[in-house]
Amino acid sequence: MDLKEKIRVIPDFPKPGISFKDITTLLKDAEALRETVKRMADYFRGRGIEMIVGVESRGFILGAPLACEMGLGFALIRKPKKLPGEVLSVEYDLEYGTDSLEIHTDSFAPGTKVLVVDDLLATGGTIAAAIELIHKLGGEVAGLAFLIELTYLGGRERLEEYDIFSLVRYDE
Repeated sequence: MDLKEKIRVIPDFPKPGISFKDITTLLKDAEALRETVKRMADYFRGRGIEMIVGVESRGFILGAPLACEMGLGFALIRKPKKLPGEVLSVEYDLEYGTDSLEIHTDSFAPGTKVLVVDDLLATGGTIAAAIELIHKLGGEVAGLAFLIELTYLGGRERLEEYDIFSLVRYDE
């Protein structure tokens, strides 16, 4: 199955010059969603992964079923003030300003091998912040899984020390 065909591209959204990759068309197709999760799981099986961590918010959509498929637990990385328990935070740079992410301090034990899941790899800024949070908790990043990779934005190069798996690539 060609998963790229299941993703709707919307030109000039949310602003002129942006070509938005809308995964809702893939998500509503049960077979495509099942295939997405299966391919991610198949790639990472046997690599000693002990926990799946999804990055807000579309990383939750893919990460939770991936955790079920692999028989693993699932933890969340969220925007500030969304998690009710004790959290660790990290601030990171955006094109214009900063943002931050948080994770519960009891998401996993130190030494846990973690797979980070998100829908899209662009510049790698958000994922680099997620990796920093995992390291702050004493976790080991065993891999990074994405549905989509925008290769022209250089995220893979920024994160080259990690095992990166993406299902669909856009080169321009």
